[in-house]
Amino acid sequence: MDVPLCDLTQQYLALKDEIDAAMQGVAAEGKYILGPNVAALEQEVAAYCQCRYAVAVNSGTDALYLALRALGIGPGDEVITTPFTFIATSEAIRMVGARPVFVDIDPRTYNLDPAAVEPAVTRRTKAILPVHLFGQPCDMDPLVELAEAHGLAIVEDCAQSIGATCRGRKTGSFGAAGCLSFFPSKNLGCFGDGGMVVTNDRQVYERIEMLRRHGGKVKYHHEEQGVNSRLDEMQAAILRVKLKHLENWNSLRRQHAYDYNRLIADISGVECPAELGGDTTLVRHVYHQYTVISENRNEIVARLTEARIGCAVYYPVPLHLQKVNADLRYSAGSFPIAEHVANQCLSLPMFPELRVEQQQRVADQLRLAAGRRGPAARAA
Repeated sequence: MDVPLCDLTQQYLALKDEIDAAMQGVAAEGKYILGPNVAALEQEVAAYCQCRYAVAVNSGTDALYLALRALGIGPGDEVITTPFTFIATSEAIRMVGARPVFVDIDPRTYNLDPAAVEPAVTRRTKAILPVHLFGQPCDMDPLVELAEAHGLAIVEDCAQSIGATCRGRKTGSFGAAGCLSFFPSKNLGCFGDGGMVVTNDRQVYERIEMLRRHGGKVKYHHEEQGVNSRLDEMQAAILRVKLKHLENWNSLRRQHAYDYNRLIADISGVECPAELGGDTTLVRHVYHQYTVISENRNEIVARLTEARIGCAVYYPVPLHLQKVNADLRYSAGSFPIAEHVANQCLSLPMFPELRVEQQQRVADQLRLAAGRRGPAARAA
């Protein structure tokens, strides 16, 4: 691709010496499971996320699953969440035996609509699971207020939002647990799968720490049914190198988003993403994805692909319409805003090393797909 959707090679080459040295250090030490880098990474990420504790696990999906288990959520319980997200969100709820209860999304932020949550609360509801989608924080204050009023836990899906803030607080610090993913393409990504749970609750921390290693605090002594979900030492060493650069990378992503806004805001039929409430002082969006809305999505995808420009649809089928969730008995039309966004959303190239001239190429192709020329082109 001339302009890839995400380019991980540039990030590695920029940090090659430091990353290679970190990996060689792990190999020389010979400690690969729950070693000193894992322990150090847990402390560093907890502090970065404004939390007291962190537990490194082997994926963002396991982070969600173990957080729900640690809170005692299981069969017969309900968890309110969004239908517009990756399948891992509802998958984790179902893995513990609970039922996902979907509510519609905010049409501008694509996140869970707080006003839609309270009507969905029943006597079976045990938790709210907001997703900070594409790096945009949910409006957490009304969700926290609602959770406190009804005695509900909040588990935050922060897979795409590490470093994002809402009213000055980092995502992951509002609820009983925040769940991170270190999938390679994430804002902070390792060289494989990885995840983490951050929390301010010591009991939640201790239970997840036990569950991730076969349900035991002492080796070969097992208190409950656990799992094998441990981030390995090599990935932790890589993440520790990258964590030092995360703030700068997130700032670059935000700048790229503003450049996109400037380049494509006037293109007919293409809607730029909006930060929460339109107030850039309220949230700090970290733009894991830069996602636009267009009725002409298919035409745009075809043109970008022909021009060797990467793009992707996250996510084409809302969770309530996925075959795996058919037994929940939702149907088309149940959540019209989520369905509308799923039918028209398109993510454009976004990574810290993206260049303005690459973004200009993207904008030019979007303009051609829209069938009109921008002010600069017309003036020329």
